[in-house]
Amino acid sequence: MRDEPDTMDGSSGRTPVAVVTGGTAGVGRATVRALAARGYDVGVLARGVEGLAGTAREIEAAGQRGCTVPTDVADADAVEAAATQIEEELGPVDVWVNNAMTTVFAPLVEISAAEYERATRVTYLGTVWGTMAALRRMRPRDRGTIVQVGSALAYRSIPLQAPYCGAKHAIRGFTDSLRSELIHEGSQIHLTMVQLPALNTPQFDWCKAKLPRSPQPVPPIFEPEVAADAIVFAAEHRRRELFVGLPTWKSVLGQKVIPGVLDSYLAHAAWEGQQTDQPLDEERPSNLFEPVAGDHGAHGRFDARARGWSPALEATERRRWLTGAAVLGGLGWLALRARGRGS
Repeated sequence: MRDEPDTMDGSSGRTPVAVVTGGTAGVGRATVRALAARGYDVGVLARGVEGLAGTAREIEAAGQRGCTVPTDVADADAVEAAATQIEEELGPVDVWVNNAMTTVFAPLVEISAAEYERATRVTYLGTVWGTMAALRRMRPRDRGTIVQVGSALAYRSIPLQAPYCGAKHAIRGFTDSLRSELIHEGSQIHLTMVQLPALNTPQFDWCKAKLPRSPQPVPPIFEPEVAADAIVFAAEHRRRELFVGLPTWKSVLGQKVIPGVLDSYLAHAAWEGQQTDQPLDEERPSNLFEPVAGDHGAHGRFDARARGWSPALEATERRRWLTGAAVLGGLGWLALRARGRGS
């Protein structure tokens, strides 16, 4: 039994509205599907028009209203304009999910300043601009939830992804700072961050890469629906932070306990672990500066190796139920001991 939602107020009688940035592919696309299935009307920000069209059809097929806005989240004014359009078409935003990202798979010495800046603007500043747009609408109402899509790499960086790791670390620092500000205000707005493991998404076919071999997520790999389930759960429950999957827990704890050991271990394991046996296609498209044409869906090419569920996430989502069961079990054990002593 999953814990009941504790942040959504259905007393208004209206359909809740969610916004997902980068909502046309990978984790974003899976999250849009999950939100629509939960009864949300969904606004989607992304660059690719074909992906936006496909996402809009899926929202409508789920019986919900959609508002898809072509947007480069690196542009603060464009994000603000998209937020205005979504509220005009769908109504007040209840949940805002900052998910848009891009990266460069390469050693730092092979990344240009323009490439690094672009990855940072999309992944980090895109989250900042989205958060600011959401707050402008939520603060006057004193309600709403902002979900930052993070990563185990927000705690433990790996080689060949300096732009992405740096951005995710920055998002975590930004989020902690803002959370304290909201607490200082006495705000009822909920701010949470979901730290994800390696996922089977299309990013490994279109993110900029300068490697000998084709990039891949570091195993173990999870399907994007696992991430989407965690994001929707975070949107509806007042958890400060959510770690998804045992690998994420291990990364966070390992960084706290043995960071130096991980430095040396990942220098080799993560270097090879992020590359398949296939040579990199020199002609492969890159979405760093322009969207890649087509509707790419949620899944990448690693379905055969990806896990569709996470026991650690299941336990987290049922924390209250499990705690209650443990308490009842403990009381029962004490009662049996007391009875045994009395007899």
